[in-house]
Amino acid sequence: MNSSRCLLPLLALLTLTGVVGARGQGQSTNAKKNYIHTLALADRVRIAVYQEEDLTSLTRIDARGRVNLPLIGEITIGGMTVIEAQAAIENSYKDGRFLRNPQVTVSVEEYAPREVSIQGRIRNAGRYTLPIESTFTVVELVTKAGGIDDIGKGSAVSVTRILPDGTKKVFTVDVDSVIKGKKDTKTDDSTLLLQPGDIVYVPERLI
Repeated sequence: MNSSRCLLPLLALLTLTGVVGARGQGQSTNAKKNYIHTLALADRVRIAVYQEEDLTSLTRIDARGRVNLPLIGEITIGGMTVIEAQAAIENSYKDGRFLRNPQVTVSVEEYAPREVSIQGRIRNAGRYTLPIESTFTVVELVTKAGGIDDIGKGSAVSVTRILPDGTKKVFTVDVDSVIKGKKDTKTDDSTLLLQPGDIVYVPERLI
């Protein structure tokens, strides 16, 4: 009888752990489903126009986010998705009256180095490489870096990001709530997705 009573709290704890793990995994899966690659500086891209072989280009996106294409010259595609870049190039050919109904295909032949860094109260601070055509969430990066140390403040992890126009944006992510699967967390999945060049910082918890 006593042994049965002792087992009940243990079983409850194991069940709760499984629920929390499932919630965290679900958030990570949703974030990855929402991920769409944006063309980055130094990405090597192939740009082809249907039935116009002379207009095919294999080039890298320069430091200004631009590529130089036949007839239309320089055009900015850095920071765009592939679909957005295709539309922009098609419009440039039409607006310049070079082609009446161009059908452009943009594909990434070689990705630029995709790294993020994590600093502050983290066990293994440093730079980490993002997977190709995917990404880490903040929670996954924290886990990969060994977790937050004993005096780190997991409820106020910041992500600093440089936007395509050069401006800086800072997100604050409540990593503790995401890990624990709290229903009242206000963190949007889109802010959890890391992009190349992001700097993650774990502050110290005031004691």
